[in-house]
Amino acid sequence: MGRKMSEAKPKLKKPRGKVRLLEGKCIACGARCQSSCPVDGIQMSDAGEPQIELSKCIGCLKCVKACPGSALEIFYSKEELEILAALAGQQDLAEEEADPEELARREYVAGFRGVWVFVEQTEGEAARVSWELMGKGKELAAKLGVELCAVVMGHKVEHLCHEAFSYGADKAYLMDQAVLEYYRTYPYLDALCHLIERYKPEIVLMGATGMGRDLAGAVATRVKTGLTADCTGLDIDAKRNLMQTRPAFGGNIMATIMCDRFRPQMATVRSHVMPMPAQSAGRSGKIVHASFPLSESDVFTKVLQVIRDSKAGQVDIAGAEFIVSGGRGMMAKENFAILQELADELGGVVGASRSAVDAGWMPGDRQVGQTGKTVRPKIYIACGISGAIQHLVGMQDSDLIIAINRDKEAPIFEVASYGIVGDLFEIVPAITATLRELKAAKNPGDQAADRDVEAA
Repeated sequence: MGRKMSEAKPKLKKPRGKVRLLEGKCIACGARCQSSCPVDGIQMSDAGEPQIELSKCIGCLKCVKACPGSALEIFYSKEELEILAALAGQQDLAEEEADPEELARREYVAGFRGVWVFVEQTEGEAARVSWELMGKGKELAAKLGVELCAVVMGHKVEHLCHEAFSYGADKAYLMDQAVLEYYRTYPYLDALCHLIERYKPEIVLMGATGMGRDLAGAVATRVKTGLTADCTGLDIDAKRNLMQTRPAFGGNIMATIMCDRFRPQMATVRSHVMPMPAQSAGRSGKIVHASFPLSESDVFTKVLQVIRDSKAGQVDIAGAEFIVSGGRGMMAKENFAILQELADELGGVVGASRSAVDAGWMPGDRQVGQTGKTVRPKIYIACGISGAIQHLVGMQDSDLIIAINRDKEAPIFEVASYGIVGDLFEIVPAITATLRELKAAKNPGDQAADRDVEAA
C-alpha cells in the first residue's frame, strides 16, 4: 500500500524592494547615491536630487547607506509585504538556529530597560543641558514605552530630583553623599557604574560639557559599551536601538551611529542643541535613595579650594536670543563694528565663524559651529558666512535665520529663513538705520527726552 508523499512548500525568499526618495530630505550632497549604485539606476536632476529608475533598481541598499541625509528608503509592493509577513512567522526558527553565545547576548541586552539622564550639577545648581536632555529623553522613553529617570549625584541635592520631575522625569536615582559634593572622576565613576549594573538602563544621556565628556568616556569604558559624543540628533529605530546622529568626516556629512549589540547605549549632547522643555510645577515622581560604599580616604584627588572663574565682560553667546555673526566676508577686524551696531539695536551679541576667529578678528568664545558654541537664538543673522556644514551644525536650529551674502549659491541660503544677496557693507547699516527709525517712530517721547538731555 503506497503512501502519497506531501509536496514540500517552496522556501520563501525575502524581497528586496525598491528605493524611493523622501520628499524634502535630499541635501544635494554631491551624488553619493549615484556613485554607489552598482546598476546605474540613479540619475541626478538639475537640482542635485536623485531620479531613480525603478526598472533597474535591485534593492541592494547601497545608495540608502551612502545617503548622508537619510533621504532614501526601501518600499515594497503589496505582494512583497505579504511575503515579509509570512517570513515574520519564521522568527522563532531563526532564534533556535542562533548559536548559544548569540542567544546569551540577546537575553542580556533584553534585560536593559529605561532612559536615564545624568543631571550635572555644581553646588546644587543643575546645568541647563541636563533639562534639555530631559525633554529629549521624554520623547525617547515614550517611543520605547519605558520610564524616564534622572540620575542625581552630590551632597544635599535632593531638590534637584523634584526639579527633574518638573521637567518630565518619572523617577530619580539619588546618591547623596559628602564624598560626591564636588565632581571628581573616580567617585562619580564608581557610583554611576554601580547604578548601571544594578538597575540596567538601556539608554544613558549626558551633557557634552567638561564634566560630561570626562565621566561618559570613563563609564562607557568600564561597562564595555559604545559612546557617541556631541550628538545633534537622537531617535529610536524599529529594534529599540538609539539612533545617534552627529557630524562626521570633519563635519562634511552627518552620520547616524547605533550601538545595537551592547547596553547601555550612551550619548553626549551639547547645550542648546535640544530645545528646552516646558516646566510643570508640582509634578511628582519616585525617588530611589541609592548608596555606595565611598570613602574620602579612598579618593586620591582632593578639593582644596574652589576658585570662581569670573571674566569681566565675557559674553554668553550660547544663551543669547539675538546673534549677528560675521565670517570671512567681513574682510577685516574693524568691519565687525557694523555688526556690533546692529546687535546693539537688537539687544543681542556678535558671533563669528571659525574662519573669522582663526583670522584673529573675533575671540574664540564668540565662535559658532562644530568646534565652537552651539546656539539656538530667536534670530540669527549670518553676514558674509558661506555656510560650511561645520558652522551649520552650530546654528541651524535657530528660530529665524537671515543670511546676507554676495554669492547666491552659498550653502547658508539652504538653511536660511530669509536670504539677501548683496553687499553686506550696504545692507547691514541699512537694516540698523531702519531699526533706529522704527524705534524712534514707536517712542517719540523717549527721543525728545534724549535730545533735551544732550542739549542740557
